[in-house]
Amino acid sequence: MKKMNKFFALSIVMVSFAASTFAQVSATATASATIVAPIAITKTFDMNFGNLAVSPTVAGTVVLPAAAAPVRTVTAGVTLMPGGTVTAAAFTVTGLANATYSITLPASASLTGPGAPMTADTFVSTPTVAAGGVLTLGTQTLYVGATLNVAAAQVAGAYTTPAAFTVTVNYN
Repeated sequence: MKKMNKFFALSIVMVSFAASTFAQVSATATASATIVAPIAITKTFDMNFGNLAVSPTVAGTVVLPAAAAPVRTVTAGVTLMPGGTVTAAAFTVTGLANATYSITLPASASLTGPGAPMTADTFVSTPTVAAGGVLTLGTQTLYVGATLNVAAAQVAGAYTTPAAFTVTVNYN
């Protein structure tokens, strides 16, 4: 019986040693990284609401859609006049081909001139903020429009933003 216990104990030690020898294995791996082109945005065109006439007693708005050839609409005391340039702001967004990106538009911008300042707000974009953009072949044109709030009897003259408004894009 003593021989059997010694044999049994020796077997357990050998199996433990063998199991620990064969249970440990190794593998190797490498690490790598690819730095992609940073996303960039460049202004192509400034926003221009064009020529407008205003009522002496009623305020109104001009809605400029985010499109390559925007068609303005007006409310209340504003009348569209011929002449002048009408453009949505346009930007070229570049970066990694087929990457998606998010768009952040300003809440408002103030246009100053000879009369009281006017506010541009309700900014919109194509592609939309909700959908974001896709850099097909590494580039996409981003159009930005807005609504211009015009006071009754707004003083005639040229109005512009004293500080440019900011449009921000980021990779998703």
